[in-house]
Amino acid sequence: MVSPSFLFRFFLVLCLAAVPVGAQNLVPPKPSAMPAPAPITAEEPVARGAADGAISTRKDARAITLRIPAPRGQIVDREGAPIAQNRVAYQIALQFRQFENADRDFVINWARTRLDSLQPLVKNQVTKSDDEIFDHYRHRRWLPLLVTGQFGEIEARDIETKLTSGLVLHPIYQRFYPEGGLASHIIGYSGSVGKLPTGPINFNEPLWEESEGRAGLEKLFNTQLTGEPGMKRLLFDESGNKLLEEQVSRPRPGGTLVTTLNLKWQKRAEETLLKGCRRGAFVVLDAVTGEVLVMASRPSFDLNHFIPGINETDFKALEADPAQPLFGRAFQSAYPPASSFKPIVALAALNNGKVTETSEIYCPAALNIGNATFNNWNKTPEGSINVKRALARSCNTWFYQVGIDVGPSAFLGLSRRLGFGERSGLPLIGESPGLVPSDEWMLKNEKRRILNGDTANLSIGQGSLLASPLQVAQAMAGIANGGALPKLQLIRQTQDTRGRVVQAAVPERKTWLGIDQKAVEIVRQGMSDVVNGAGGTGHGAALSYTTLCGKTGTAQWGPPVKEQRLAWFAGFLPQDNPRYSFAVLYEGRPGETVSGGRMAAPMVRKFFEGIKDDIKDDIAPPKKALIVMPEGVPAPAGEALPNDPDNATPPAAIPVEGPLKALPVERLDAGGETISEGLTEERPRAIRAIPVGEDEVIEEGVEEP
Repeated sequence: MVSPSFLFRFFLVLCLAAVPVGAQNLVPPKPSAMPAPAPITAEEPVARGAADGAISTRKDARAITLRIPAPRGQIVDREGAPIAQNRVAYQIALQFRQFENADRDFVINWARTRLDSLQPLVKNQVTKSDDEIFDHYRHRRWLPLLVTGQFGEIEARDIETKLTSGLVLHPIYQRFYPEGGLASHIIGYSGSVGKLPTGPINFNEPLWEESEGRAGLEKLFNTQLTGEPGMKRLLFDESGNKLLEEQVSRPRPGGTLVTTLNLKWQKRAEETLLKGCRRGAFVVLDAVTGEVLVMASRPSFDLNHFIPGINETDFKALEADPAQPLFGRAFQSAYPPASSFKPIVALAALNNGKVTETSEIYCPAALNIGNATFNNWNKTPEGSINVKRALARSCNTWFYQVGIDVGPSAFLGLSRRLGFGERSGLPLIGESPGLVPSDEWMLKNEKRRILNGDTANLSIGQGSLLASPLQVAQAMAGIANGGALPKLQLIRQTQDTRGRVVQAAVPERKTWLGIDQKAVEIVRQGMSDVVNGAGGTGHGAALSYTTLCGKTGTAQWGPPVKEQRLAWFAGFLPQDNPRYSFAVLYEGRPGETVSGGRMAAPMVRKFFEGIKDDIKDDIAPPKKALIVMPEGVPAPAGEALPNDPDNATPPAAIPVEGPLKALPVERLDAGGETISEGLTEERPRAIRAIPVGEDEVIEEGVEEP
């Protein structure tokens, strides 16, 4: 005879199997059937059948209807690899019997005897008071009283055979993150909706605690990820014997959230950060479609520590950690972009005609502007150089002069069109908008308009200008794209339980840049010289298989007393037909001497060399397609159809220019209506820089080839 507990575990397996093929990579536990209950004691009544007659009302009989919580939907990467999924977990529970004329002491002693037997078996036993035990017997004895935390299949198999009569394994769904802390700031975690009810049993109570999204995508897409519960009906006689267990309806799992993340690349980026810095960020975007392929922050935290719930001590330890592991530096931060901002100033100057490809400007070791001295990063003169050489050498004094000449409104306006100063629109909690100052902002906060000294600072990405690594990577996507800034995407699709696409992202243009294409090509060449040219500051990022364009940067950051600096490297690849943009941030320790060329650029090289085969396939020219002619239509002169044995001339081909574009997909709901989703975001937290006024000295950190 198969035990009810085994049947219920089999039912859970069927629920998990309802998820579409490829969408749920679970192997549910299969512990053996529970041991047969011990013989009924003298204090316990003899069971009666449901058809037995009775003169008096059976006050201890019960008909109970319970809700079966549905498993949450999966979160997967662009290829369907799971990032958040479910598994079957277990809790040990006290399963009372109907005691005849049992008093409080008998019930408590019966329960305590069994709870004491658990001491050597489990470490996460939940303390239950005598009142809790007796109240459960009085009101809820037909349902199990959970007395331990959750544990997995291996431990369940070991414990099951050692449980005494009255103790049972209670199976539940548990959220599980197979990659631990991977993309933790983006994915978020779930938590319990609330404790199970106490007191008399109500209609449609949950069989176990239900969960909801508490952070990240888990929270923002909670509606899509939450399934539809099932229903179960139970019937007990006055002796506590189960007469009926009927499944009225099966639970339906939540939908699947398909992100744009590349799990392999995300792992590679997080490993690169782990070995390359103590604190930092790495972002990689598809410059054509705007898809976010990588968004990594270091340090991170293990999402599984929040399942089924994190205790207050551990959570406070995470909050108090000076490394801020809960802080997603890739998108929640606001740093001075430093010299990674210089390509934008160069673009504005070229587009406005203030400089040309061949015009040269003399660059001394330092400039006096107002009451302040503004140094070149290496404190040496560069001589007369053009725009490409200025980018390759990251010459501060060239950009001081050009920035003042073109004016802050020109290059700051272009930076806004490239995504600086506003949130990206991605479904992210706590994303920083950064800061692009204006005269109005300066009057409100600094009691003056933007002066030449401020403009000099802003032209090298310092002063009150602030941006996140995500914003810097987005700007590089705009420069790589040339004509437009693509709208960023983090969610590719949402699917229902059957795997049908409910909503899909469409590649979109966010902003026209209004930049002359010749100016774009000149800046791209200058950024190529940063990595591949003589005297460039970013040689450490050079790749063996394609031409990478980039820009180093070293920023003053934080209170002056800390003397803390940042190292940047941002850019795109390949030069000829850019497909991917990126930004890497290295957060230096107080007093540490850093530079973009020495700290950030090598991390870029390590990352992209590690996925060389993937990149080479993506950027390779598309294969030529054979012309297929309808039957009866002659082939063009000099060309042969594949099935023409009399003509040995190779078949013609249709060349395809540029990277393949994504096909548009309508965003439709289940009823066929066009839908758009609004996102609620929490207040962002920003790391502010110390503004440097016209009467203060600024010196950018050393950048080395």
